[in-house]
Amino acid sequence: MAIPLGPTETSGLFGCRPCLKRLVAQARRTSYAALTQDAEEARAASVAWMQARDKHMAELDDVRRAAEAVTLLAADSEAEPLRIAWLLISLESAYTWATDNAPEPPAPADESDSELKDSDFHLSLEMISAREAVANRLAYHLINEATPADPDMCGEFECPEDCTGRHDCDHIDCGPDAIFEDLRERGIVVERTETGSSLRRMPPPGTSMDPEFSRMSEELPALLTHLGVDLEDPEALLSAAAVGLVAEAWRDGPLDAIHASGNGPSDGEIFAQSVDLYRRARAALLAAKEDGPDALFAFQAVAADLDLPWAGGSHFTLRACGEPTDDFVQHLDGRVWYTSKIVKEHGWQTALLYRAVPGVLKGGTHFGMPRWPEVVATALERLAELDRSDAPTALTDLAAVETALLEAPDRLGANTLDWLCHKVL
Repeated sequence: MAIPLGPTETSGLFGCRPCLKRLVAQARRTSYAALTQDAEEARAASVAWMQARDKHMAELDDVRRAAEAVTLLAADSEAEPLRIAWLLISLESAYTWATDNAPEPPAPADESDSELKDSDFHLSLEMISAREAVANRLAYHLINEATPADPDMCGEFECPEDCTGRHDCDHIDCGPDAIFEDLRERGIVVERTETGSSLRRMPPPGTSMDPEFSRMSEELPALLTHLGVDLEDPEALLSAAAVGLVAEAWRDGPLDAIHASGNGPSDGEIFAQSVDLYRRARAALLAAKEDGPDALFAFQAVAADLDLPWAGGSHFTLRACGEPTDDFVQHLDGRVWYTSKIVKEHGWQTALLYRAVPGVLKGGTHFGMPRWPEVVATALERLAELDRSDAPTALTDLAAVETALLEAPDRLGANTLDWLCHKVL
């Protein structure tokens, strides 16, 4: 009797009962064979993994014991420092080989193997101890080698008669604050707070907390006068300082690389944004006179905003451009912080003098500077002679263009400023 196999009782496939029994038996044998094969493969993979695991753990333990030996040798004053350095290099090589060649567990294996993790953890701890011991030994070796002989100290140390006058030290107490001052001299400030510390990159030596800053600040008035800044006009000094702050903190440095990239802002967008930031910098510097140096961070908040569309109707944002911005933000942060530091430690007037110098040197023809009207007049002369058939409509009325350039160039829009930058500015 034929048994319907579907899809309905009257259509599809039909089979007799003996055939069905034979097919079911064959399917079961095939399934059992597959399960048996999978189990055998899993057992073989497990055996291979355990062998590789045990070998790897043995390698980790070997390197750990080598690290213990290096730690002990580094503490031995008789061991040659150069030899200690080579021991650390060879130890680091062994550590890299041991950890980089870790075997991958098969799928059924337990990836949270506690013994394997413990071996790796203990090796990491021993490597930390070895590195610390070697670094300590080599640091004192360099200091002792650089220290000149001092025979006058022999009496105090009760040295033997054949002493060369060299007295090595193995411990120096610099106090709790020396490290922060040493880092400051090298361009890094660690902000010490009750909740922790954070690193901030400061301007390079010569523009940061240089020991000669006080002497240099005394020469700034004569320098600015020589450069044509009327120090009797407080508005001119404030404007020059604002231009200098924008140039130093925002325009120069990492923004150049972003500008040069294919995704960076156009010349017109930079022009419009620099005008907007000049006004903000000027307002922040003026507020710092009454409210203190923290007022400068109002300028920083806007200048460093990665999501803020730029001025002049631009849709450009630093985050959307896809270029790295960490260096840009750090650069801006350091320059603004240092300006606030000058306000706090040397006074508001000195901060204006300090920031006015790059304003004159880097932005002497920028918006906000005394020479800007001359730049506008020259640009209008060139513009009047040009064929403006392809120019933006905002350039139709030259009188309005002149007024906008003198009062607020960003009103013309980033696209119009970009055209002007390439044609007349």
